Amino acid sequence: MPGAKTAVAWLASVAPDPGACRREWERNPQGIALLPAGKAWDVLFLPSRLGCPTLDVLFRVLDQPGPVLADSRDARTGFLVPPGTAARWLGTGVRTAGPGTWIVVPHPGRPSAAGVRWLIPPDGSGTLTDPALLELAMHEAAAGLAAGEGER
Repeated sequence: MPGAKTAVAWLASVAPDPGACRREWERNPQGIALLPAGKAWDVLFLPSRLGCPTLDVLFRVLDQPGPVLADSRDARTGFLVPPGTAARWLGTGVRTAGPGTWIVVPHPGRPSAAGVRWLIPPDGSGTLTDPALLELAMHEAAAGLAAGEGER
């Protein structure tokens, strides 16, 4: 994956020791690193029942949304958003990761064996999902889910 090296450097840049983080990431058979949120990005975790349709909406309006994580059970979808978003976000069922929070992050260039994976891996450019656009996409996805439930 050509952008994986750049993506690894971008993600590892938030670690207390980026070089050690990159080395451990390459050696770790799980293919994961524990990284602090709140420096280069925050994360908004949506229940996947809402997160996956939200991602579908984002793909209709953007060529490339920011990086998106999913857990192995597909219970949660995590959108990387600008730092500071977690502190201001209010939303039922949405979990946030900002300053003081560490998250499990899979290597962007290879599969993870640790229960978390990239739905959209970072490209290393620092592109993040715009929180206002994410909120609008969430509303549209929720409305679509509600309409689908009403038809049953």
